Amino acid sequence: MRRRAADYRRPTRRRSSIWIWMFLGLFCIAGFILLAVKQNQENEDHTKHPILVRNSGTLQFTHNLNLTKKTTNTNSYARQLLDQMTLAKAYIVIAKEHNNHHLAWELGSKIRSCQFLLSKAAMRDTPMTQNEAEPLIKSLSTLIFKAQDAHYDIATTIMTMKSHIQALEERANAATVQSTFFGQLAAESVPKNLHCVNVKLLASWLTIKKLHEAANEIKNSPRLVDNNLHHFCLFSDNLLAVSAVVNSTVSNTERPKQLVFHIVTNEPNYGAMQAWFVTNDFKGSMIEVQKVEDFTWLNASYSPIFKKLTETDFQEYYSSEGFQDLNTEPKFKNPKYSSLLNHLRFYIPEIYPQLEKVVFLDDDVIVQKDLTPLFLLDLHGNVNGAVETCLDSFHRFHKYFNFSNPVLSSKFDPQACGWAFGLNVFDLVAWRKANVTDVYHYWQEQNSDGSLWKLGTLPPGLLAFYGRTEPLDRRWHVLGLGYNVNIDNRLIESAAVVHFNGNLKPWLKFGIGRYKPLWERYVNQTHPSLVDCATN
Repeated sequence: MRRRAADYRRPTRRRSSIWIWMFLGLFCIAGFILLAVKQNQENEDHTKHPILVRNSGTLQFTHNLNLTKKTTNTNSYARQLLDQMTLAKAYIVIAKEHNNHHLAWELGSKIRSCQFLLSKAAMRDTPMTQNEAEPLIKSLSTLIFKAQDAHYDIATTIMTMKSHIQALEERANAATVQSTFFGQLAAESVPKNLHCVNVKLLASWLTIKKLHEAANEIKNSPRLVDNNLHHFCLFSDNLLAVSAVVNSTVSNTERPKQLVFHIVTNEPNYGAMQAWFVTNDFKGSMIEVQKVEDFTWLNASYSPIFKKLTETDFQEYYSSEGFQDLNTEPKFKNPKYSSLLNHLRFYIPEIYPQLEKVVFLDDDVIVQKDLTPLFLLDLHGNVNGAVETCLDSFHRFHKYFNFSNPVLSSKFDPQACGWAFGLNVFDLVAWRKANVTDVYHYWQEQNSDGSLWKLGTLPPGLLAFYGRTEPLDRRWHVLGLGYNVNIDNRLIESAAVVHFNGNLKPWLKFGIGRYKPLWERYVNQTHPSLVDCATN
């Protein structure tokens, strides 16, 4: 009888079961550890964030003291409302497509309530409180959950929201163009109170003969051509702006009687400008006012820009039809480009043939330091002293000109540094020697079709003074106060001249409030004409 082989299976099975139980035990221990860690994380999350619990169609808010402190900061509730409104608007579109008009109406009603609360908080300029926002947040959240419970098809929801986003983007782009246009239009307009001052001063000029006598005395004064004095020139039709420039310059110098201001305006503003400067005391400084219409030598046969400004096509560009063209950048429709006053800076040697050096100032600057040291600067044979603006690539030549044109690319460096008008020291002797005005005329003729640059005075200035500009210390001229709200206070305080270039001029209501006091302190608020116009 065959013997049965030894059976080793039972002992092997016993050893395998031992290992299985060990692995199961370790797995359970790891599971308990992971569960404890997860529970701890959930407890931490509950202390950091509010929890929305949906129960029987109502919302329960779970708050914590730390949460309350975090959510009471400025705009916190406003931000929550805006996020919910955005989501609710998307569900309105989806609800309407599924004929759930009642839900769409409810969402729209809550959105209008949110908009009213946000506008109310914005008008009073105080943060939205928890008591105001929480009821709307709860009710709008309930409606959003209700919309989610409708189980709309996810593919339909995504496509609907995508088309809605595209429509909103188109509307946003159109609104941006429109707001830019209206902002430009507002920046070009004259505030009612300033227009009132001009009318009152013009009436005085027309009725008071003594004002004419005082103006004639100034016109014949030898100080106007004395090169031992410090001469400044401004070309503007804005009375109050020019007055602030003159007053700030006079107020920040030790010897105001050494200053001579040469102002050129146009016929409509000439009488008011004369009346203002004749009747106001500027600490003994000399102020001459002229009108551009008296410069008979500045005509179409001599000046290409004068010829261009008087052309019918150019004038039609600034008609009501021309302003409707949305393809043109709004800033290039600014009427200042059609004003000859804006181009007089290129004719300073012809306007003042007996002067040797002048400082040119724009009417939207304020002087904070003594400018007389500018007349002692060595320009090293250059014509123009100006502050360069090429700290970044935006103000390089290639940003102003069409360098695909060989006329420019063969003569100028696209990476050349730009500079700014607004505060410029002009050596008129060097100017006449280099025939800079003729160079300016040449480039205006080359750009008769607008192929080299768009409108403006800076591009032709960059070309006319190319290789003839002496860089000044940046602290002489700080720009951007008409558009940049984040200029360093230390830079402003150290600046000799601050420039409100941009649309947000300080004499306009929508000017940047942070910078307005810099300008307002140099406006004669006690002048009778200003007082009458302010009260009436």
